Amino acid sequence: MSRIGKKTIEVPQGVTVTILDGVAKVQGPKGMLERAINPLVTISLVDNIVTVDVAQKEDKKERSLWGTFGAHINNMIEGVTNGFKKQLEVNGVGYKVAMQGSNIKLDVGYSHPVIYKMPPVVEASVEKNVITLVSADKEMLGATAAEIRAIRKPEPYKGKGIKYMEEQIRRKAGKAAKAAGA
Repeated sequence: MSRIGKKTIEVPQGVTVTILDGVAKVQGPKGMLERAINPLVTISLVDNIVTVDVAQKEDKKERSLWGTFGAHINNMIEGVTNGFKKQLEVNGVGYKVAMQGSNIKLDVGYSHPVIYKMPPVVEASVEKNVITLVSADKEMLGATAAEIRAIRKPEPYKGKGIKYMEEQIRRKAGKAAKAAGA
């Protein structure tokens, strides 16, 4: 049994959920999201309560889809009501970040500045060396943050690079410190 799939999802005031032709649409104050539903999963809406179910609860594939689509619908409702936010920090001597229109311009040690084109569903803002990303779509927000981080991943010796705000970089001793300790 899927513990996440079994949970009922309450639809808050001001949010509308519609399920038509294998597509779930959630609309709220922060925007509208839609997702195609796998044919093995049935989603029903009764009295502002969304329930997700599958036909064969013992089948491993259907059970995993059950929980997955329960989490997707929950994230969609959470996104259109409160939204999601991720912060990235740019560390390094001479590393700079700035907004260029709706895009992000990163100077992170390459011979040229890197311009990252923001997707339309994700809003970005920059304050000093912190990039703040905000969106109603959790999946797109995470993918965008991962792509920006991949431009210059943090390295373990000096900690230079782009990292998530809550991320801890495991530091390594350099070879000079290693040789002195031997």
